[in-house]
Amino acid sequence: MATPGNLYVTMQPQAGLSLDQFHEWYNNEHGPTRLRLPQIFANGLRYRAADGQQPEFLATYDVTDMAHLETETYLTLRANRSPREAATIAQVDVSRYFYDLVHVKESPLFMPVEKLTDEEAEGLVAATSEITLKDTPEAKDLFKKWFIEEHVPMIADIPGWLRSRLFVISTLETDQPTKFLSFHDFAKDNGLLAAVQKAATDDSWKSDDFDNSVASRKRRIYSLFYTFGPAPRDLDHLSRLPPAASFTSADSKTSTTASSTPVLTSYITTPDSLTIPYRLEGNPSPTAPTVAFCNSLLTSLHMWDAFIDILKLNRPDLRILRYDTRGRHSIPQPPVSATLHTLTDDLLTVLDALRIPKLYALDGVSMGGATCLNFVLKYPSRLGKFIACDFNATSSAVNSQAWKDRVAIAEQDSGRGIHQLAERTVARWFHPVSMEKPDLVKRMTEMVAGNNVEGFKHSCTALSDYDMKPDMPSCSVPGLFVVGEGDANGVLVKAMEGFMGLLGPNGTELKIVPNTGHLPMSEDPDAFWEAVKGFL
Repeated sequence: MATPGNLYVTMQPQAGLSLDQFHEWYNNEHGPTRLRLPQIFANGLRYRAADGQQPEFLATYDVTDMAHLETETYLTLRANRSPREAATIAQVDVSRYFYDLVHVKESPLFMPVEKLTDEEAEGLVAATSEITLKDTPEAKDLFKKWFIEEHVPMIADIPGWLRSRLFVISTLETDQPTKFLSFHDFAKDNGLLAAVQKAATDDSWKSDDFDNSVASRKRRIYSLFYTFGPAPRDLDHLSRLPPAASFTSADSKTSTTASSTPVLTSYITTPDSLTIPYRLEGNPSPTAPTVAFCNSLLTSLHMWDAFIDILKLNRPDLRILRYDTRGRHSIPQPPVSATLHTLTDDLLTVLDALRIPKLYALDGVSMGGATCLNFVLKYPSRLGKFIACDFNATSSAVNSQAWKDRVAIAEQDSGRGIHQLAERTVARWFHPVSMEKPDLVKRMTEMVAGNNVEGFKHSCTALSDYDMKPDMPSCSVPGLFVVGEGDANGVLVKAMEGFMGLLGPNGTELKIVPNTGHLPMSEDPDAFWEAVKGFL
């Protein structure tokens, strides 16, 4: 039988440690590595003292079963600290406790913090007490009786009360005397201060059971300031660190560029255990509006590089999210072919992992354009506007067969045919004007050739068997369609003109980017910016 509990860690950075370094390490390395183990950790929360006492910082992690903390999965995580983590934690005074859950009572208004947005969660109050018992046989039972029958009902009457929990020092802590931890959650606006002041002069909250069981009690009040997700996202503290504080993990899957224009690259894991890399940059404020980008099939998130440079220059207020589409690097095992809904739900997984409740805008091209529109139709509350480029609202049998033929080319010569496919693909995508730009052609050809062949085989299936036209009239999110003038020799312009009127009650506008083909944002990023800047 599982024993849920809590990992409870108090921290006080030493005088020589920069608080920005402390927070950036904890938010971008330490916490997310634990939240990537959902079978162990249900959440991870950071609090700052609201009572003027030290230690100033508290981190709590709800544990699904305390036995997990003795498994190789968790112990290896602790043992394999990065040099950066070891150097940082050496400058922090840390006290760490394992607690088993004994009792919980919740208000009907209580919502698990990890299910709240950052805006909703920030400022929630925690009142904790570490209780040391008297050395008597009956102390443990007397204290539990007092807490459950007398104390919690009284606490629950305080305005703003949300939840009360009682923990006991875990059976994993074999060398520790019996100690309890009470943990009371309150809303931002609450009557806790008045209750504390009353308790200081009126000890009616005690009883004989309390007096006969408690030797000492250390009470603290904290304010919540950060909720972990399974993906690092803290550009704020990173932006205030010198370049020397940049970090790359041992597996190279996570890296940070510390500067006034910070960049964070890492990954999320989908429910079917597929790794999807992402890149976060732009405005470092945690409250900055976020614009996200969906790539075309066979390209990487770097297909947007030149356009992102323009966007950062003209919209420094935006945080920018890019990610590599499923199939770029690998596929789940056993292999499962993607659908348009699979790709759409991957984007939702990315946003949830980064705790982004609503995008300012979403921009996608080709397969990414179809993903973009499908995301709007499935999850309209998660974004404010969208731009869908060079895509079709419905699949066709002819197109599906074309992708099968291209897979056959890529699989030739033990997968080395992907290089031949890359050359053909770029020549088919690009406008003749773009083909006269050798550096651009070379970069895009190498990008396409770098795609995982098996991943390509099982992700191009997303462009088969879909039809979004019936659902487009119900769309309530403002959108803009964009297409390269020469895409498919002008055929796609006509196709998008044919379905742009279906979007929402009034249709939408179609912007045509001159002298470009299938990837106008890569072929002529300045012209693409001119097309979208009024809408974006």
